[in-house]
Amino acid sequence: MTVTLVNPDGLPQIDAYRQVSIATGSKLVFIAGQVAWDADGVTVGEGDLAAQVEQCYLNVATALAAAGGSFENVAKLTVHVVDWTPRKMPLLLEGIARAAAKLGITPVPPATLLGVAALDVPDHLVEVEATAVVD
Repeated sequence: MTVTLVNPDGLPQIDAYRQVSIATGSKLVFIAGQVAWDADGVTVGEGDLAAQVEQCYLNVATALAAAGGSFENVAKLTVHVVDWTPRKMPLLLEGIARAAAKLGITPVPPATLLGVAALDVPDHLVEVEATAVVD
């Protein structure tokens, strides 16, 4: 395995992600921020944060597959959410869970969540970018 995820002693044990990613593969893969577009460039889940998060994660999985990897290879995620407030956390987690169920994974690499004022298209509520290490 090219990426080992751990929650070391002395740091909070967070269920949604791991604190540390140890990468040993030979190929770095940088996935551009994925938004809730389908393959035709149509926004999925207009106004629905959970649906858009799900689509973003599915798009990240598609990009990873094109690079010869999967979510097991993700070393770091960055999630940008428009007008973030903690009240949006259940919708974010719901979208991640729905994508995880479709993909048969448990995506828990280290992640950074950033609240942003806007994204490239007004209908987009979230953007997810990934860094992966693939052998």
